[in-house]
Amino acid sequence: MELQQMRYVIAVAETGGFTRAAERCLVVQSALSHQIARLERELGGRLFERTTRRVRLTPAGEAFLPAARQCLEAAERAAAEVAAAVGEVRGRLAVGLIPTVTAVDIPAALGAFRRRHPHVRVSLRVGASDELVEQVREGTLDVAFLGLPATAVPRGVGRHELARDRLVAVVSPDHPLAGAPSVDLARLASEVFVDFPAGTAGRAQSDQAFAAAGLTRDVAFEVTTADYIASLVGPGLAVAMLPPAYAARLPGIVAIEVSDAPVRVQHATWSRSGRTPATTAFLGALGIPVADGHDS
Repeated sequence: MELQQMRYVIAVAETGGFTRAAERCLVVQSALSHQIARLERELGGRLFERTTRRVRLTPAGEAFLPAARQCLEAAERAAAEVAAAVGEVRGRLAVGLIPTVTAVDIPAALGAFRRRHPHVRVSLRVGASDELVEQVREGTLDVAFLGLPATAVPRGVGRHELARDRLVAVVSPDHPLAGAPSVDLARLASEVFVDFPAGTAGRAQSDQAFAAAGLTRDVAFEVTTADYIASLVGPGLAVAMLPPAYAARLPGIVAIEVSDAPVRVQHATWSRSGRTPATTAFLGALGIPVADGHDS
């Protein structure tokens, strides 16, 4: 069994066909098909069902695929460790972040990192804090940048607190509150809100603050990405609460300080299952003290 054969199986499974898989792997289709057939003979079972219309994994293929991915990841990590031992950082770096992270300039940080370590392949995933920290725990992501309520701590990962900020209210330019120097939660409770889905970390910080003040609010709109909040706030459909540095980037809205605003904490997190050389180098370039970071 060879690593290249595993790469071919993964490519076919991900692209859904031998032709596209061969194009991805930069080989002729006959060579790719031959290697997969050879692997199937060695394993004693077919990995794919082939018809004139589609290619799909057999139950044996479904069982083989996760193990093949793990083998390739282990091989890549071994090669990266050897390279690091002789002073060269290579391999992959999988980074996750929420759209509203502001404590780190991610594009600038990745640009500087790639100039210093050009052999590292970087993948970037944008999502919700809850999902990202789970992917760090599983090892799917190497590093993730989160935003959580002050009462929440990411568990099962290495972590370092980056910054704390108090949310601001954002309203349309012609909203009655647009000229106010500040506002409190009691006044905001009478407004129609747009916020993240209930149960998410992005929503929890505001929900907890209103609940602690004994207030209820009307969240009439739920969105999965912060980028769309301005699209609803700008025309006056709703108000929202966002981190101040992020709100400042959004056109067509007005930010107002909230006297009893909830606090959001931004964290850098990393996998506890063994940092890759690329992960260690990236965190080091950001000045994040990995050795002293919390391991929760």
